[in-house]
Amino acid sequence: MGINFGTPQKGKNEMGILVDRELREYVVEVRRVNDRLMSIKLVVGQCTVPPNEKLFIGGDFNGHIGSNARVYDEVHRGFGFGEMNEGGTSLLDFAKAFGLVVANSCFLKREGHLVTFQNTVAKAQIDYLLLRRRDRGLCKDCKVIPGEILVTRHMLLVMDVGIMVKKRKMSARGRPRIRWGALTKDKAQELEGRLSVMGAWRSSGDANSMWSTTANCIREVLGVSTGVSGRHKGE
Repeated sequence: MGINFGTPQKGKNEMGILVDRELREYVVEVRRVNDRLMSIKLVVGQCTVPPNEKLFIGGDFNGHIGSNARVYDEVHRGFGFGEMNEGGTSLLDFAKAFGLVVANSCFLKREGHLVTFQNTVAKAQIDYLLLRRRDRGLCKDCKVIPGEILVTRHMLLVMDVGIMVKKRKMSARGRPRIRWGALTKDKAQELEGRLSVMGAWRSSGDANSMWSTTANCIREVLGVSTGVSGRHKGE
């Protein structure tokens, strides 16, 4: 489904956005920013991240949070670059509303480890990594790697995170496993057809039910193997 939005003069500077037909009813705003940029806003319900899962968000937010946290000290720990602007306050408001913290702002760094964007005219901090405030202790470090250009004029921003992984005890009986070795081109086409008919990948569905439906369909098509888990002889 296409949503056209451009200048009144036909054939000049016209722009458009393509969205899935299922998402058309969720579009609440389409706005022309300038001759090269437009934005679309959607409200999609029933899509949440379980509170017990670790959440990490990163990207180019095109905003400056600045070196002064001001009234955002719970999400901005005071170590930024430059001056805060409207884009930066929008990001901080978002972080505050959803219980996040900006990892870039949590560690004292020299300028070279803060600046994420640089050209011949200016340098700025516009790329950020965020995580849940309650998981702040998992973040051991966050900094820019000077000289490592990720995309044009953007520097590589990295974050060190320590997560404890609980080891599962091996049981005597093997856990049923999907027979991935049985996956052939014909089986793949059969899977695609079944999942399409079932509507398992509809964007409006619940993530957990989508995964459960997909996994069950794969088991039906490929089959599962059972038996004793791989153990060394003599154990």
